[in-house]
Amino acid sequence: MAPAMALANRSSPLVVGIAALLFLAGSLVERDEGRGGPLLASLIAPLRTPLGLAVFAFLGWSIASLAWSPFPALWGRVLTEFLPTLTAAFILARLAPARLPGWALPLAATLLALSCLYMAGSLALDLAPQIWLGQRAALFLFNRPLLTVLLLAGPLAAFLALRGNRGAALALLAVAAFAILRSISGAAALGLLAGSILFAVGRLLPRPAALALAALTLALAFALAPVEGDILHRAMPEAAHERLIQSSSRARVAIAQSFGAAVAQAPWIGSGFGMSARFAEVPAAQALEPEMRAMLAVGHPHNSFLQIWAELGLVGAVLAALVGFLALRAAAALPRFLFATALGVLGAAVAVMFVEHGAWQGWWTAGCGAAITWLRAAWAARPARDNA
Repeated sequence: MAPAMALANRSSPLVVGIAALLFLAGSLVERDEGRGGPLLASLIAPLRTPLGLAVFAFLGWSIASLAWSPFPALWGRVLTEFLPTLTAAFILARLAPARLPGWALPLAATLLALSCLYMAGSLALDLAPQIWLGQRAALFLFNRPLLTVLLLAGPLAAFLALRGNRGAALALLAVAAFAILRSISGAAALGLLAGSILFAVGRLLPRPAALALAALTLALAFALAPVEGDILHRAMPEAAHERLIQSSSRARVAIAQSFGAAVAQAPWIGSGFGMSARFAEVPAAQALEPEMRAMLAVGHPHNSFLQIWAELGLVGAVLAALVGFLALRAAAALPRFLFATALGVLGAAVAVMFVEHGAWQGWWTAGCGAAITWLRAAWAARPARDNA
């Protein structure tokens, strides 16, 4: 996934889709040869858990929002990008971890490191490799690949460490951090900081305290999203805007204020799944001032939690938060080192989701699915004595 994203920054859904199909085909062959367990049961089992039912409830609410979505074609287009990628990521996370060959981990770590070096080198050379390859030369084109690196580096490094390759794990993290900090992606840098902090929390604090802090982080992300713009407008000094001029902080605050005001117009059920791309035209936006409606035309609020509020209302936000809390509860059962790694991935993802891309983009869904897959692979391959 890492080199594919470095060369084509929306390619991760295709990578995850192909991988899921290959593992599904391999599992069917295992079953036919009598070497595998019941395939359907292994896929259905997690869907019957509280977490699986919460995911179904959230997806059901998203589908039900077609009833009040003003643009059904847009609803369908966004859903057909998100749902197949989510399905492929689920299949991969269920089937791949126990079936990875021994060479998969060193190959994945090497490809990730080489991708980071390629991107950092390209940035240092003013994107000369992009020009040589006939690609578009723009600094921001590495943002999505590096956000994918942000998700994958921690689980891969944890897997290496559990295999006894601590030096390689530290080197991988160092190369990933170097590439992220060398880029112009403030979201990736923020995710790196947040992920490092939550990893340290999971590693150093008692498990209940670490879990409570992670849950508080997630709760605040959902609770503050509708009022993010107003808070930043009042609290952010002009000097901070000047320092963040490359991040268009003033525009981001105005966008958050506009989407927050639109949430207040349809607080319970929202304006419909996927409507952010045409949010300036939805009924909830018509009560706003013209200058605020203009800021709704950007395509999404650059905050996934605020997007969930705007599109699916309080009901959608509560269901999405429930999915997050139940996922945290599942992570709490992991051995200590992998528990800390899972919290690190959560911290990085929440930080990025609070400041960056649209919620339903396939490349982000695929990256999250791949990170979960490697976490589960590390858990499946852990030493039997590692239960602390």
